[in-house]
Amino acid sequence: MTKNQESGMTKMKPWISLGGIGVLAVLLLAVAPLVLSDHWLNNLGKYSCWAIAAVGIGLAWGRGGMLVMGQGVFFALGAYSMAMHLTLETAGDRVPGFMVLYDPLAPLPMFWEPFRSTGFTLLAIVLLPVVVAGALGYALFKRRVKGAYFAILTQALAVALATLISSTIRETGGDTGLSDFKYFFGFVLNDPANRLMVYLIAAGLLIVCLLAVWQFYRSRFGELLVATRDAEERVRFLGYDPANVKLVAFVVSALMASIGGAMFVPIVGIITPAEIGAAASILMIAGVALGGRASLFGPALGAMAVGWGQSSLGSTWPDGWPYVLGLLFIVVILFLPYGLSSLPARFAALRRRPPKEQPAPAPAPAELEEVHS
Repeated sequence: MTKNQESGMTKMKPWISLGGIGVLAVLLLAVAPLVLSDHWLNNLGKYSCWAIAAVGIGLAWGRGGMLVMGQGVFFALGAYSMAMHLTLETAGDRVPGFMVLYDPLAPLPMFWEPFRSTGFTLLAIVLLPVVVAGALGYALFKRRVKGAYFAILTQALAVALATLISSTIRETGGDTGLSDFKYFFGFVLNDPANRLMVYLIAAGLLIVCLLAVWQFYRSRFGELLVATRDAEERVRFLGYDPANVKLVAFVVSALMASIGGAMFVPIVGIITPAEIGAAASILMIAGVALGGRASLFGPALGAMAVGWGQSSLGSTWPDGWPYVLGLLFIVVILFLPYGLSSLPARFAALRRRPPKEQPAPAPAPAELEEVHS
């Protein structure tokens, strides 16, 4: 292949990825509602919510080198914001039922009251993760905390938040969580047409997140993010602050996790601390690693695959599913560090590899004597 051909292929790659997003959009938005039953379409919506969070992890971890082990925190911010609004929408003017069980005369907690507003709820889903991730990222990145220390700190926050929610039974439902939602911004959730609408919103948001990350990857910021991952000191020497670069990627990934959590609630119908703790965060990381953290589609498809495995194998063999997931994670890290998305490139490299030249046969003894004579 000539240099001009290689240059042409390089210029085509972003548009090939854009075409792939278009194909995925057709499959999720047009084909899936026609061929899947209501049960599997609802499951696909749940997988899409995990995929939204995984796309953000791919940006932060795959391109930025930040192993974000605590995305359950931001998933929870979006999920509980949405769940509180849907709970109040179901309860109407009354106090939610789970609160009445513990204290029939107690008023609604003050921090619940603003979530009666649709506008406030949507702003909370967007602004809460941005503010929390911005403050946390600024504190960590400015102190040059990275690597294993960053991963442990973020995972510790997920554990702490899950423990806090479990201990506040009256305010958040505790371990039983928030459930029994009847309305979604005025639409009845039991109506199949409305459930299809909620699925389409989740799938559409996944496509929007993929488009946003596609634009990030091909922009100047995407190149700077990769440079920060590979040579942070050189980036600093060139006059850029690596902390600010990583902070933007971290905030964007947190926002995507919050959006995924917000759509998870009306689709699944329940949110509990088990969905936001350390185990849930590791599940997201496993999906991203399986698909390929540095690719565009790998994190989303890997999260969907892990979600499908949890729904199918996890329900039929719940005791064995964690071992299968752990074994899969180990195999991918050892033999496919760039995930399943790296397989086509590997096969293409093997096909382009030139054949080894056969060594010339050694001359016979008689030929050697003729040469010497």
